[in-house]
Amino acid sequence: MAVENLAPVEKKEQIEESFVYLDDEIEKSHSKLVVKDVNGWFGSKQALKSININIKPNSVTAFIGPSGCGKTTLLRCLNRMHEMTTGAKITGEVLLDGLNIYDKAINPVIIKRRIGMVFQKPNPFPTMSIQDNVAAGLKLNGVRDRNLIQDIVEDSLKGAALWNEVKDELDKPGVSLSGGQQQRLCIARALAMQPEVLLMDEPTSALDPLASSKIEELISNLRERVTIIIVTHNMQQAARVSDFTAFMYLGELIEYGATNQIFKNPKKDLTERYISGKFG
Repeated sequence: MAVENLAPVEKKEQIEESFVYLDDEIEKSHSKLVVKDVNGWFGSKQALKSININIKPNSVTAFIGPSGCGKTTLLRCLNRMHEMTTGAKITGEVLLDGLNIYDKAINPVIIKRRIGMVFQKPNPFPTMSIQDNVAAGLKLNGVRDRNLIQDIVEDSLKGAALWNEVKDELDKPGVSLSGGQQQRLCIARALAMQPEVLLMDEPTSALDPLASSKIEELISNLRERVTIIIVTHNMQQAARVSDFTAFMYLGELIEYGATNQIFKNPKKDLTERYISGKFG
């Protein structure tokens, strides 16, 4: 079965017919994403060095570390965005339910449907209404059924905890919303594609404390339907919202474990020094 040109609303089984599970060990590991010996470059500069990490399903994992340590680069490698940068390259494997997303037989569009991304700065499409912002990806991928689109838009806005605030204003421009609402609109737009994994690159860094708290509450609720990976410079936020935390430094994964363990009893001295504010 060809993996190209599949509508995002088709049942997962239709897409998974094309998947080749590499071995039984992957399925037994109960990991949603498995990162195996990933190295990343920007030109001749190596940004990621032999990253290995297993991401559990329906969990929130926080990537922490000082600026320039590779957090966002790793995040972008998890849905094939890194390779879109001129001169960038990656080696290693990223397995989604046992599927190597960098397999040459796999259409990157399929991966981006299954692994969505929300960026640091809210980026609603400026010329589109609230409803059209959420539906944009659906229409781009060939969905034409208006009733189906409406149902998905409503479900996605509810999933992003925005429906009650905008249900009577769906025709208003997306950019007319507040900053926090715009970020939740972008989350709704990502949810409309029915992803299994949601990547979030510092989603609250441009928001005020009240808007940030709403996003954090939303993250906690969304773990029931998607696996979430969040990059954050805010260690208090990582401690509040995540189940697991990965500390990175100079392109390397220094320590990864349950958030309580990382923050209360880190195994590596470098982790303890960063957590305690001695550098970074």
